[in-house]
Amino acid sequence: MTLTLQPMRVATGFDEEGTLVLDGKQRLVAVLVRLSDANEVAPGQWYLEAGFGRLDGINHPAFADLESA
Repeated sequence: MTLTLQPMRVATGFDEEGTLVLDGKQRLVAVLVRLSDANEVAPGQWYLEAGFGRLDGINHPAFADLESA
């Protein structure tokens, strides 16, 4: 599966550095947000803020980097 990452600011109220994840048909499948270095749980990691389709669910993991996500 080919994915495209598009940088985007996300109004979460805390961490704003984000990335839209689009599939090969240019459909939005996920929104990832980079947690700040001051985050107590997963500093500097990328968090699945929202998933769509198969990625929709209650599990919102964090990833070390965008490639891992």
